[in-house]
Amino acid sequence: MHTQETAMEILALKREGLSDRKIARRLGIDRRTVKRYCNDPSVIGRSKPRTRTSLLDPFKEQIGAWLDDDSYVSAQWIYNRLKALGYPGSYERVKLFVRGQKEERGRIAYIRFETEPGQQTQVDFAEFIVDRNDGTQRKYYLFIMVLGYSRMMYLELLERCDLMSFLDAHIRAFEFFCGVPREILYDRMKNVYIRRVAGRHEFNRSLVSLAVHYGFTPRVAPAYAPWVKGKVERPIRYVREAFWRGYNFSSLERSNVDMLGWSQSSAERVHGTTQERVCDRFAKEKAMLTPVPEHAFDTSYRIFRKVHKDCTFCFDGNRYVAPHQMVGKAITLRVKNGSIRLFLDEAFVTEYAKAEGHGHICDPHGYYNRLLEDPVMNSRKYAHNSFGKGRARQTISPSVPAYASVSVESRRIDAYSRIGGEVSYE
Repeated sequence: MHTQETAMEILALKREGLSDRKIARRLGIDRRTVKRYCNDPSVIGRSKPRTRTSLLDPFKEQIGAWLDDDSYVSAQWIYNRLKALGYPGSYERVKLFVRGQKEERGRIAYIRFETEPGQQTQVDFAEFIVDRNDGTQRKYYLFIMVLGYSRMMYLELLERCDLMSFLDAHIRAFEFFCGVPREILYDRMKNVYIRRVAGRHEFNRSLVSLAVHYGFTPRVAPAYAPWVKGKVERPIRYVREAFWRGYNFSSLERSNVDMLGWSQSSAERVHGTTQERVCDRFAKEKAMLTPVPEHAFDTSYRIFRKVHKDCTFCFDGNRYVAPHQMVGKAITLRVKNGSIRLFLDEAFVTEYAKAEGHGHICDPHGYYNRLLEDPVMNSRKYAHNSFGKGRARQTISPSVPAYASVSVESRRIDAYSRIGGEVSYE
């Protein structure tokens, strides 16, 4: 292929009226090259297609099948399989071909979509690191909820990303937005998604209970598809760069106040995608959100136990005394922030403070003393039966006096000597 300068010079000489032969003689090139550039100027700068065959050609279809089955398979794995199939070429040729195929398959096109006001919000977690003065590090977890239409954000740092903290953050986010969206989109985190059964997604039961209480529908994004949750994925980097980088961390409570204030002030900006101020769009979306219920959802851990004969139930290595009327019954414990609440058939019974350590018997309400004072329960336990077990007895009717038809004869003591002879008392 000749340079573009040579091709431009050929066209310039042709416009001056020179023949192909004279142009070729002047530039020192073949006359057929001059004719080709003059007939089709679009070929300037393009190389001729190479028709050379490769040792890899017979195996390219097989490589494509492997990549279709698993796009993450390595070139070394493919090369080892091709050698077993009789491939005589080098690994470098396989590596270059596989790299090109992966780049081609990695180009994915999708349709941008915008949600209606109040339709959807997206939720995610991110890890944030705090460098302490003693050289150690502490990890916190950022809970972020972004409304799909307005891009309004709720941000909160959490010490743990467990289920209870996750659900509590939802409740505070709904209160911040003064409403609840119709659906929430998550990725496949363990606090949300369990599995797919019979073509349907199975969600965590506590999250489903939260969704029923607040009236939203949980959705889960496809696996390995971060672009589906782009409205919440991109703001995480924005928070890291605009707020967190260089921030002077003092405490978790102070940081959450500062972060929420920064989020509200950043809502004054014009969003790069919508080209409108976030706060203006939020004013439209806020009116379309579902009102927050009057009573907040109880996010306590629910633990099921049975009250034993000694009036106790076990939790976390300790025994707690329950009312003796509940012996043998199934109870529900709701545990949160060091408090244990006891429920029987969804009815609240009593509350305990979680004991420190293990092996303790906790009776803060004096239920054992109440047991000792219960005459009905004590009569059940301590009444004596002279007939014993396994013996027959005649049941006496309480309406008829015992031995009412029996008469007793009175005799003198000497009558017994006449009946049985002399009685000796020695």
